Amino acid sequence: MVQNLPIDAAAPLHVVVLAAGRGTRMRSARPKVLQPLAGRALLAHVLDTAAQLDAQRRIVVVGHGAEQVRDAFSDAAVHFCLQQPQLGTGHAVQQAAAAFDDDAVVLVLYGDVPLVRAATLQPLLDAARSGALGLLSVELADPGGYGRIVRDAAGQVQRIVEHKDADRAELAIREVNTGILAAPGALLRRWVAALRDDNAQHEFYLTDVVALARADGVAVHASVAAHADEALGVNDRSQLAALERIVQRRHADALLAAGVTLADPARFDLRGELRCGQDVFIDVGCVFEGVVELGDGVVVGPHSVLRDCSVGAGGRIDAFSHIDGARCGAQARIGPFARLRPGSELADDVHIGNFTEVKNSSVGRGSKANHLSYVGDATVGERVNIGAGTITCNYDGANKHRTVIEDDVFIGSDTQLVAPVRVGAGATLGAGTTLTRDAPAQQLTVSRARQQSLAGWKRPRKGDQQGD
Repeated sequence: MVQNLPIDAAAPLHVVVLAAGRGTRMRSARPKVLQPLAGRALLAHVLDTAAQLDAQRRIVVVGHGAEQVRDAFSDAAVHFCLQQPQLGTGHAVQQAAAAFDDDAVVLVLYGDVPLVRAATLQPLLDAARSGALGLLSVELADPGGYGRIVRDAAGQVQRIVEHKDADRAELAIREVNTGILAAPGALLRRWVAALRDDNAQHEFYLTDVVALARADGVAVHASVAAHADEALGVNDRSQLAALERIVQRRHADALLAAGVTLADPARFDLRGELRCGQDVFIDVGCVFEGVVELGDGVVVGPHSVLRDCSVGAGGRIDAFSHIDGARCGAQARIGPFARLRPGSELADDVHIGNFTEVKNSSVGRGSKANHLSYVGDATVGERVNIGAGTITCNYDGANKHRTVIEDDVFIGSDTQLVAPVRVGAGATLGAGTTLTRDAPAQQLTVSRARQQSLAGWKRPRKGDQQGD
């Protein structure tokens, strides 16, 4: 008989993540734990939770698509164990047993159950540190198909009864097992070694450790999660989509609590980290990826996509704009239908208008490109006006070249600047100019064919006799 023996409060935490399943119902060549949720793999969410708990070791049990999983997390501090073949959850922990220490607290999580919070898991760790077995349970309005947590009159866990084995009274129980547990490493190693596969599936079930713990006289404490959605798993695309909306609602609620205005929290997607100042407004259908910073008073118009970028105080991003890897200064005006690509640096009070694209360029304070223009590999000074239809011809088919436009330049519509080329301060380029040489400062430069009118010319008409 094993007694409840508390372990050292400073004992390390080792987290075992079961991630060997095929995920057949996903109908994907990608392993289930690599399916994206809020822009990141399911497994990444679980590993983040382990990190929040200050886990000293993270052990991932892989099987189907093992190499893909290893490659996806090659830069993470993760120890991988191979489960081959896959013979159940207990068998998976058996494969990990050599990687966790007897004197550690061991927490078992699932790579396809990404929503559980670190705070929800803390009571399990506390139970394990007291020498007990800690389980995570949830209460469901419809517990059909789940194993029931059976407690005695004192509220202590007696056993887990599978749905198919439950009697009428047990079927009425709404508290169900999630499979997430924590235990002292030495005990968990002993229990998983004793598991048997004498069941219809001939698999080793991790839930059987509850009976083994009871037989050893070890207390079993089940902690009920405050939110049932924390224990939701992913088996198919429909469930993945449902979890996506739960995650996005969490993000939306956190932003609302921080003072951000969302036009509709149900039509908001964050796939990374969003840092906002005061009085930020975000309209419907916007997507934020990577790390995005929005200063005080920023307004983001509907259906815009912002990725790894920043917008200074008072900036406005109008509808259907894409900002990727760019930095926008205070009071910037972007869009609608504008695109800022990586390497773009916009100073304060810059205007980039509809159907204008900026790539790997710096644009000085107060400059404007309001219509139908392409500014690529350029250095644009202050107070520059770039007319509609202007393009910097930066690519010669093999190499990129830079265009320099100095302060106070006025560029007329439909102008092409063939890089490398420089436009001097205060210069004016006439509409329709194709600039192939430097334009001097403070002068008008024009290059266009002389206009002609041909008297007597007639437009061809259908049916006119054509020569052979």
